[in-house]
Amino acid sequence: MQVIETLAEGLKREIKVVIPAKDMEGRMNERLAEVKDKVKINGFRPGKVPPAHLKKMYGKSIMAELVNEIVRDQPAQILTGRGEKSATQPEIAMTEDKDEAEKILAAEADFEFTLSYEVIPAIELKPVGGIKVTREVAEIGEDEVTEQIMKIAESARSYETKEGPAADGDRVTLDYLGKVDGEAFDGGKDENAELIIGSNRFIPGFEEQLVGVKAGDEKVITVTFPTEYPAKNLAGKEATFDLVIKDVASAAATEINDELATKLGLESADRLKEIVRGQIESQYGSVTRQKVKRQILDQLDEMYQFDTPQKLVEAEFESIWRQIQTDLGESGKTFEDEDTTEEAARAEYLKLAERRVRLGLVLSEIGEKAGIEVSEDELQRALYEQLRQFPGQEKEILEFFRNTPGASANLRAPIFEEKVIDHLLSEVDVTDKTVTKEALLAEDDDSADDGKKKAAPKKKAAKAEAAEAEGEEAAPKKKAAPKKKAAEDAAE
Repeated sequence: MQVIETLAEGLKREIKVVIPAKDMEGRMNERLAEVKDKVKINGFRPGKVPPAHLKKMYGKSIMAELVNEIVRDQPAQILTGRGEKSATQPEIAMTEDKDEAEKILAAEADFEFTLSYEVIPAIELKPVGGIKVTREVAEIGEDEVTEQIMKIAESARSYETKEGPAADGDRVTLDYLGKVDGEAFDGGKDENAELIIGSNRFIPGFEEQLVGVKAGDEKVITVTFPTEYPAKNLAGKEATFDLVIKDVASAAATEINDELATKLGLESADRLKEIVRGQIESQYGSVTRQKVKRQILDQLDEMYQFDTPQKLVEAEFESIWRQIQTDLGESGKTFEDEDTTEEAARAEYLKLAERRVRLGLVLSEIGEKAGIEVSEDELQRALYEQLRQFPGQEKEILEFFRNTPGASANLRAPIFEEKVIDHLLSEVDVTDKTVTKEALLAEDDDSADDGKKKAAPKKKAAKAEAAEAEGEEAAPKKKAAPKKKAAEDAAE
């Protein structure tokens, strides 16, 4: 077998592989010899079939098997022999001429094919001792725990019917019918709807006009739908709502005590406080982790500059770009609405894709040199987490991971990356800094935007980069569907 390099340009490689016809015929004859005692052909005793007849009967099918085995197995062996790693699956090109293919199967012509691929660049790791990061930590006060518990308590709050007029914070039970230009519209009707005044669940101006109503009142109110309301036929329109007030109830006082804990399914107020404090600590810990990881990635980005495999960059860019197009479609906005152009946006996201690929290769090399591995138990836990997030779809998800080549890599990659970050944190210079809650949760204006809170497409690169810092996919979370009732504001 001849292996001839025909292209070595940057990271691109092209290899021509030639297996002489005689070698192919020899392999075929070896395979025929293996099967001669097994085949049954009328007129011949087992093992007594003449080689020429065997070749006539099975030669082409065996040669086809050999061709498939060669193109399946040889690329990896060739790359290993050259000491190279392909960034993506090598592209294999063979003759498309039918006559030529027939000659190859008949062992009358050399079997040739071409491998095209990009190599993963050699990365010489640099000492990380010079990396300095600040780990921001926010202390959690009792007031914060109390505030969070009171918010949770809203879900368990009880209401008692009152005789007087409705006030802010009261719960109003009502029937309503919405109309635009005197005509009722879809989704604008409900009966026995419960609305807490001041909850901001309904469109602006609706709840405010309920202040002062009493049970038994009938009232017509006028409101204007927001210009960005999801239902386009209602956006910006003035509407009237015919109201029938069924009940007005005031909220009972809420206290943090064992009774409240019991309503929430816990044994005591102390246990409730413990759980809430743990939740806040987990939330703040995630933010701290994200910011520390971002600092590490930024400094690694400055330390390593090299050409990246374009196939990987293109794939990463397409993933980001699909996200942007989806977000634009859902918001109904254009690039011009966000003070940019499609051309400028593409350039920005291409840079982001290059950065992510380069950092991914660096982290992979660091992890490999450090002997970092992802265990089967860790993969199983990640799979169970996927199943937990999509109740009712467990069977489909399991089948996807069983039947989709490389699907498990989507579980392995973020786990591996987080373990590499843990490894780096044990080697870099880390300084702890106590900060306020507001400082911890504040966005970094100069850090390519912590895109989790940015909605503008020109800032969406930040969402993808924030995913780097969190070990998450760059794809956005699925947005909530518009409220079922048109009278309710889409914003949650």
